[in-house]
This record gives sequence, C-alpha cells and structure tokens, in this order.
Amino acid sequence: MPEQTLTRFRGHRHPQARERLAAVWLGSLLALLSLCGCQTIRTISPVNLAEPGWQVRQGQAVWQMPGKRPELAGDLTLAINPDGRCFLEFAKGPFPFVRAKCGAARWEVEFPSERRGFAGGGAPPRRLAWLQVCLGLAGKEPRGPWHFERRADGSWRLDNPRNRESVEGYLLP
Repeated sequence: MPEQTLTRFRGHRHPQARERLAAVWLGSLLALLSLCGCQTIRTISPVNLAEPGWQVRQGQAVWQMPGKRPELAGDLTLAINPDGRCFLEFAKGPFPFVRAKCGAARWEVEFPSERRGFAGGGAPPRRLAWLQVCLGLAGKEPRGPWHFERRADGSWRLDNPRNRESVEGYLLP
C-alpha cells in the first residue's frame, strides 16, 4: 500500500500532492533568492566641497584608454584640501565617467557608467590612472610606471608608456 501512494504522488494524480510539490518548489526558489540578495554599485563616500579648505577648480581633460579605444574628452572637476585629500570627477555633460578620491590613508574610485567601483587603504594602486592624476595634480609624484608633466602653459599630462594610457588636460585658475 505505501508503494501505491508513492506511485500516485510521483504521477501527480492527487491535486493536493501537486499543490504541495508546487509549494515546496516555490518556497525553495524564494529561499534561494533571499540568500542571493541584490548587489548594488559601490559609490564613493560623500565629499562636502563646501567645507573650509577645499580649493575647487574646473577644466577639461582627454582620456586615452589602453588598447585601441577612442579618446574620451570631458569636463574635469578637481578639489584639493590642505589636509591631503583630493577629489576629482571626469564627466561628459551630466554623466560622470569617473569619480576618484584619495587621502593619506584611503583611496576610492568609481566608474558609474560601468557600475564598478574600487576602494582600499594605503597608496593608490598603479593601474588606476585617475588616482595617479589626483596625486600629480596635488603636487605628489605618481607611482611608476606613470609619468606626470606640468607644462608652462598650465596644462598637464599623465602617461603610462607601458600600456599607452594617458590623461591630458588643463584647469582654469
């Protein structure tokens, strides 16, 4: 007799058995989804540029990404604080492509259009050009293989001879 019951359950001949099986599957799926959760993009911690000490400058920059990608030109906002903090945003109109922030003990960079962000402690990583731009514009030496050059006309250029990535621009006084 127990074998017949099992056969009937497998064959879904009983409407209650079918409903129980559907409920178990639905419950399992909901439990699995609740464990996965949603991943949100990392955003840079807020910076209040209205605080005393921040010197904010606007300008333009051209970013040549590594590889055979086209150049990207946009607006550059740079803010430097005497305590060593630096914030920059590279955007095209209202759409930011890069936000970067570095200080004495922490750095952050965000690529909102790609929904990616990175953060860490200590010296900024060499591979992220925009953090090296922050260092160069704040008067610090970028980490190798990057080379930062200030020109007599007020413009500047950061380049990496290894992968040919570069950022070139100027800031209004």
